[in-house]
Amino acid sequence: MLRRSLVVLSLLVSAAVARAEPISEIVQVTSRQIPQFKVGSDETMFGSLEFIGGIEMTSANPLFGALSAIRFRADGNSFVAVMDTGHWVEGAVTRDDAGKLEGLTNLTVTSMTDGNGKAQLEKWRVDSEGLALRDGQAIVSFEQLPRIEVYPDPGFTHAKPVGQLALPFPARELRGNGGLETIAIAPKNGPLSGAAVIVSERSVDEADNLLAGILEGPMRGVFTVVREDPYSVTDGAFLPGGDLLLLERRFSLASGLGMRIRRIAAADIRPGAVADGEVILDADMSYQIDNMEALDVVARPAGEIRVIVLSDDNHSILERNLMLEFRLAK
Repeated sequence: MLRRSLVVLSLLVSAAVARAEPISEIVQVTSRQIPQFKVGSDETMFGSLEFIGGIEMTSANPLFGALSAIRFRADGNSFVAVMDTGHWVEGAVTRDDAGKLEGLTNLTVTSMTDGNGKAQLEKWRVDSEGLALRDGQAIVSFEQLPRIEVYPDPGFTHAKPVGQLALPFPARELRGNGGLETIAIAPKNGPLSGAAVIVSERSVDEADNLLAGILEGPMRGVFTVVREDPYSVTDGAFLPGGDLLLLERRFSLASGLGMRIRRIAAADIRPGAVADGEVILDADMSYQIDNMEALDVVARPAGEIRVIVLSDDNHSILERNLMLEFRLAK
């Protein structure tokens, strides 16, 4: 009888979670500027990237953290992000007189909604890892329950999904905690004609290459990306010319944390291809890095390209929320 009562109670709790109303909350964030990328060095050039500046972000609000993807609006300061706890984040960066990152402002966190317009609160359902923006759409990739959902933009914070993008391979080929990590929109004027592209974190084919795919258009299909242990892909974004930047991280007890950025040539992103690319940035724990999860490319009015990367603190006191900004030199 006791066991039956506990089962009933569990079902009631689960139902209550499923019926929870979406919440939206303004979050105050305190930021500390990071003047150096390499600890103890005034060097600014690292591979193909010039370090512009960064910030470390903290908040007394327990909602803040677990940032897994970020996309900047056309103004280069306003952004949309997602947390892997199933939340939208909207805000903007502030800059000092020298134009370097100084902090965040107008930060609002809102729980995502499911197809019934209710908050998604169960971790295995809400593990939102990737984000892409394009005209009228905010597209989110989910890892543990693999799917790609399309929300209206504007209005995504208070709307249920309006559709899904189909995967070009069976979802069963994705690892439970190494699946859909990256979704990015190719340039409209390139060979992919603005299609959404995905790259998995650690899911591989028989040749041990990372599963990837073009989701739309005449080039829809599967390609793969060369996997190099111990790195895992955590995010990516297209450059205006069509090359794809992939953010990768590594971790081991022996060597600690590491991150790198790889540049995949536009011509190598096509069905059936095995893509690889030049490593344009490589950093270990002697640099200001943490659990680097998010990357975006921002094209400034004069044609300058900025690359912004973000870390995920996993709501842990042992990890930090960092935002780092670089200029692409070539």
